Amino acid sequence: MLNKQSTIALLGLLFAASIFMGVRQSPPLKKGVTRIYEEYADSMVMQKNINPDVHVFRGNVRFRHDSTYLYCDSAYLYLTDNSLEAFGNVRIEQGDTLFIYGDYLIYEGNSSIAKMRENVRMENNSLTLFTDNFDFDRTKDIGYFFDGGMLVDSLNELNSIYGEYSPATKIATFNKEVVLTNPQFVLRSDTLIYNTVDKIATIIGPTTIESDSGTVYSRWGWYNTITGESTLFERSTVVSGDKTKTITADTLFYNRSTGFGEAFGNMVLNDTAAKIILTGDYGYYDGRTKFAFATDSAQMIEYSQRDSLFLHADTLQMKTIDREREVKAFYGVRFYRIDLQGVCDSLQFHTRDSVLHLYKNPVLWNTAYQLAGDTIRTFFNDSTLEKVDVLNYAFSVEQIDTTYYNQLKGRNLYAFFTAGELVRIEVHGNAESIYYPFDEDSLSFVGRNKTESSYIIITVLNRKPVEILWYPQPKMEMLPIPDLTPEKKFLKDFVDYNYIRPQNKEDIFTKTVRRAEDIPPPRRQRHPR
Repeated sequence: MLNKQSTIALLGLLFAASIFMGVRQSPPLKKGVTRIYEEYADSMVMQKNINPDVHVFRGNVRFRHDSTYLYCDSAYLYLTDNSLEAFGNVRIEQGDTLFIYGDYLIYEGNSSIAKMRENVRMENNSLTLFTDNFDFDRTKDIGYFFDGGMLVDSLNELNSIYGEYSPATKIATFNKEVVLTNPQFVLRSDTLIYNTVDKIATIIGPTTIESDSGTVYSRWGWYNTITGESTLFERSTVVSGDKTKTITADTLFYNRSTGFGEAFGNMVLNDTAAKIILTGDYGYYDGRTKFAFATDSAQMIEYSQRDSLFLHADTLQMKTIDREREVKAFYGVRFYRIDLQGVCDSLQFHTRDSVLHLYKNPVLWNTAYQLAGDTIRTFFNDSTLEKVDVLNYAFSVEQIDTTYYNQLKGRNLYAFFTAGELVRIEVHGNAESIYYPFDEDSLSFVGRNKTESSYIIITVLNRKPVEILWYPQPKMEMLPIPDLTPEKKFLKDFVDYNYIRPQNKEDIFTKTVRRAEDIPPPRRQRHPR
């Protein structure tokens, strides 16, 4: 027989057991869905008379769902919905690498979605994410923030309005007002994908990357935040650190650390300090050596003056030394400016002396004048033509109508200009000339005047000779026009190269071939390239 006290104790135990069994009794779940289990709490209350579906836990609360653990100060467990609300010092642990902290949590067991709010911090190995609103989908293994967040790893800090992160792939995606801050640069973008393992940022929206070495503008590409290397597409642009150079192309390979940019497809390199543009289908710029290169439809545009110079060659090079610049062009050179045109095999120009060197069968035109020789040196004063030296086998031609040409020939020829207009010509050594005097009254040529001497000096005014000096002891021969035979109208080696003369800035890309009879015989070059 049980005494009264024993009976009361037994009834109390049975009542407690019935309550406990009530806690464990839960509605059945859909196939494939697991229940949230409470593992520990300092106290538990079942609201039997109010809402028996809700259990309240307080103090050191711990739940388990599959292999994920949830900790908090207090919580409501909703049996029917298989969900819970957690309050205070909330923590989610998934394995030994993923931890999510916050002040408040709604966890949906059926969908395995955790909605963490206020002072949220997610830690995954060396990566930490800070936000106030964070949803984590355990099934997809992806976390989302949608009201501003910051991700920090061992190298970079990333901020944006919206973002997501996958602990499985270690890939983070950021949208709207994205800012990536690195000790060496700052990246701003609309949309960015970031690999937290190899620290590579994939650009898929309007983006700028600013550093001491330069600024990158791109809409699509990738950027290695460790090495500073990048591949950029869709007409991306790189601006040098001193803001004086830009390089744009369909595809760019750029290294922030070295300042080296390699361009493919419709490259445009603009040096605003030198007032020079290089274009081509391939090229590069080395920020350390200040060396630029362009080829494949290569073009240089010099725009320091009102009338720009347009130059084409197979290969173009530009090097900056201090504040001076050297430009070289190789093979098939053709250039055009309103007051000056030319063709040659190769050329070189240096801002130190403002001298343009033309090599290997060069031909230069200024208005009606044609100059040809082995080497031509063209001197500029602030880009204005000042002097031209034609060295070795110099030949000058001025066409005065369709069949008559004034001609000068000698060892070397020197032409002087004022404000871009020809004012004097000098021929030194073995000088020969053919000149057609013109009678203004009869409006006809007087005859053909041929001379031979050591030197010739011609003074020009308004593009017409006003004084000619031959010395010493010139030999002269005057022939009336009716007595001229075709061979007497020209000096030996005369060629009218007008058929290869660039006619406009687009014509520099026209491939021209000299007639075989117009190509000078091989001669020893006295001036190196």
